[in-house]
Amino acid sequence: MSSTIVKIFSAKEPDEGQKKALLPVLTERYGSDISFEYIEEKDLTGGFRLEVGNDVYDYSRSTRLKQLTEKWMQSVRGMDGKGDIIPLLKEELESWTPEALAEQIGTVDSVGDGIATVVGLDQAEYGEILLFEGGVRGMTLNLSKEDGLGCVLFGDDTGVLENSKVRRTGKVAGVPVSDELLGRVVDALGYPIDDMGDIRPEKYLPIETPAPGIIERQGVHEPMETGLLSIDSMFPIGRGQRELIIGDRQTGKTAIAIDTIINQKGKNTVCIYVAIGQKASSVAQLTRMLENHGAMDYTVIVCASASDSAPLQYIAPYSGCAIGEYFMNRGRDVLIVYDDLSKHAVAYRALSLLLERSPGREAYPGDVFYLHSRLLERSACLSEANGGGSMTALPIVETQAGDVSAYIPTNIISITDGQIFLESNLFFSGQRPAVNVGLSVSRVGGAAQTKAMKKASGALRLELAQYREMEVFTQFASDLDDATQKQITYGKGLMQLLRQNQYSPLCHHRQVIVLVSAMAKLFVGIDIEKITEARDQLCEYFEHEQPHICERIDSEKDLDNGLRQDIIVAAGKFLGELCLH
Repeated sequence: MSSTIVKIFSAKEPDEGQKKALLPVLTERYGSDISFEYIEEKDLTGGFRLEVGNDVYDYSRSTRLKQLTEKWMQSVRGMDGKGDIIPLLKEELESWTPEALAEQIGTVDSVGDGIATVVGLDQAEYGEILLFEGGVRGMTLNLSKEDGLGCVLFGDDTGVLENSKVRRTGKVAGVPVSDELLGRVVDALGYPIDDMGDIRPEKYLPIETPAPGIIERQGVHEPMETGLLSIDSMFPIGRGQRELIIGDRQTGKTAIAIDTIINQKGKNTVCIYVAIGQKASSVAQLTRMLENHGAMDYTVIVCASASDSAPLQYIAPYSGCAIGEYFMNRGRDVLIVYDDLSKHAVAYRALSLLLERSPGREAYPGDVFYLHSRLLERSACLSEANGGGSMTALPIVETQAGDVSAYIPTNIISITDGQIFLESNLFFSGQRPAVNVGLSVSRVGGAAQTKAMKKASGALRLELAQYREMEVFTQFASDLDDATQKQITYGKGLMQLLRQNQYSPLCHHRQVIVLVSAMAKLFVGIDIEKITEARDQLCEYFEHEQPHICERIDSEKDLDNGLRQDIIVAAGKFLGELCLH
């Protein structure tokens, strides 16, 4: 058995006494059969560097100075700008003992398409960050002693060359978090890309953490109102819920998510929008729109655009989720939008195929379900003992020709607590939001509604279901009786009432007033084309002429018979006069 060769790099060759002093530490790890090889390196004055295979022990002057600087910076950050730092720095210097930094250094075996194969890092862990020469960082995703580590690169792979050095960092992938993130646009690694200056991190959180357990949670019991009448009345979303928004391209999926973000203004909710694989110009336009509506003050945008590499698109939703957990664990309510997870799955499929993992159904790897389940399970409504914070997820998935039975849609439908299905035919007919009442569902249901909303919406879904059935039947009939004609007219009126312009969410009391009036059939006498206008005028009338009713709805969150009757009388009078004009 050959002896272990320890290479000593220094400006001056060590004497026998110095070599003897190193033996106890080295023999403990590498055995007693050790031989030294001296290599002169004139830059290493006042220190040395040892290399044993892929292990490196650095005790150079620059490394020790770096250790001291980092220790000082930690102390200064801990003071938070309070008190005199000079005595503290002197005390740190007197008590500081430098250490030989131990590193494991590997080499790049091959690189291409954002993937590097690294050899010589046998101790590296799954998900650990590696540092490549030139400053590029990567993350291990494949662990194989025979073929080397499979590593995805978070940067331009042209700066990574074969046989170049790779260092372990001992850290898992993380993202910097602090309150300064609010109002900012950051990349998938948490660094600002909006030219508004640096963000001072309070701490770093790993992008992947275990989901809260059952004991740490409580049931979903508070509404996360979207401001969209068709959703809040029939498919309510609760704080801590995961509600999928699904539909074909250009059917208004993102519009629903953005309206929900705008509707959180003044509700002490932190919103996070994760853009995956979108055009940078689209994200810039969305940012300006949120600024115009005053929503960026409580919103963080995490952007991994279409021009970013697949590894960055892969980690973007996990980074956004880690930012959300930072606020959730401090007792805040968080709304996070993943737009969209179809592109996220495609990015992961590209990485997996490049890492030579076996393709399965639709060429996705076998663990693609776990990819999204471990992300979405982190959304929760925490118990009061754990701070009472919540994180509500709105994942978006794009379908092809309305096919919800494809692999990724079916996966995410089974993970989430319901879905809002947007139909192309409804969208192009002018019904916006184009919510398909038959295929959409919320598995949390009334638990995520106020009592007022629950009582006001009543049999709305049943009425619309009857209308749809009648509408299909009457396509083949030429002569209709009066009851059928009235049912169809009423149904058309309800559908018209559910139409809303983008960026125009309805507040809670407006929704309750409109629903009570609609279920009392007070809109029946108004022309179909004028119903939307009449709805808006009715809401303004109540806010100006009947403010006490609006205040009661918002404060009590309930709807007793007296309040319902007051709404019906006032609305009937106003809409009756509107019909006369």
